[in-house]
Amino acid sequence: MPTSNSSDVIVVGAGMVGAACAYYATRAGLSVTVVDRGAVAGGTTGAGEGNLLVSDKEPGPELELALLSARLWRELAHSLPPQIEYEAKGGLVVASDPAGADALRKFTAGQRGAGVQAEEIPADRLTDLEPHLAAGLAGGFHYPQDAQVQPALAAAHLLRASNARTRLGEEVTSLLTGADGEVTGVRTPAGTLRAPYVVNAAGAWGGELARRAGVDLPVLPRRGFVLVTEPLPRVVRHKVYAADYVADVASGSAALQTSAVVEGTPAGPVLIGASRERVGFDRTLSAEVLRRLAAQATALFPVLAKVRAMRTYAGFRPYLPDHLPAIGPDPRVPGLLHACGHEGAGIGLAPATGLLIAQFLAGEQPSVDTGPFGPGRFTSVS
Repeated sequence: MPTSNSSDVIVVGAGMVGAACAYYATRAGLSVTVVDRGAVAGGTTGAGEGNLLVSDKEPGPELELALLSARLWRELAHSLPPQIEYEAKGGLVVASDPAGADALRKFTAGQRGAGVQAEEIPADRLTDLEPHLAAGLAGGFHYPQDAQVQPALAAAHLLRASNARTRLGEEVTSLLTGADGEVTGVRTPAGTLRAPYVVNAAGAWGGELARRAGVDLPVLPRRGFVLVTEPLPRVVRHKVYAADYVADVASGSAALQTSAVVEGTPAGPVLIGASRERVGFDRTLSAEVLRRLAAQATALFPVLAKVRAMRTYAGFRPYLPDHLPAIGPDPRVPGLLHACGHEGAGIGLAPATGLLIAQFLAGEQPSVDTGPFGPGRFTSVS
């Protein structure tokens, strides 16, 4: 019988992924304790836009995970409070010239074969979907499966719905192991918590937590900024971005990359992303990034040129070298599971990740092939 200091599973991280792990694990009948050194959604989740995208993923394991998550998000939207601001708004990906339109058409053909819904929108029909979109674009594709949530609220409500115990403001300083190296719990400054399973859902800090468990998981932070405008009427109806955003997502470059992603919100402000650069955990405000984002956003939506930016915020995407998250048991430490490394897709991929972790814990058949996400793929072979 679990006590106040023991449970079946300890989830480290109270962001969106950790909340999803807790939610699906408790639905599987397990007792769960969630531990975080900060607040709920205090890390990457609270600095995200809430993207739930299939449009930016090429056919393969991540797209399969995204399609499963899209279905689970639709289910969650019916069971969680409306305050999560789930919007099945759809995405619109646009090309600036005929060559870009051809490349986007080929990309979309592969996605359709993998189960993605996409409708080609000719240049002369783009303003039917987005009346304020710039003139002169070569066309685009509408993705009705793309959606959005308010990430911090979604994480908080999902964690509450899990009925997991939460221990906030407690940092996991080490993992406890038994005689055979198996996990037996964690240690925090407040004391010892016991469990036979620990889930690493520490986001951009997942590599550090892995090191505290004595293993290497090469998670690196990739910084991104978001601009937030003053509240506006709904001038942007969908999630709109230029086709080169897909290439930036797939790039492993450490250098600064920016490609405008523009979307309205139910509260009124327009969110403008996205930038990517590997600078460690440096939060220094970058005027160059903000200038480039603003210029790219106004190139897509000239109406935004006269709109005030009210604030900006930075976050750190948990980046792994092959652009796939680590999901599942660590072969080096029995009882340790990883659920991190989703980069900028963590909000969207969280439900499927949580479900897979719960299936591992319950000994059930995973809903998708988890081989490509195995944490052991980074283990050096001698």
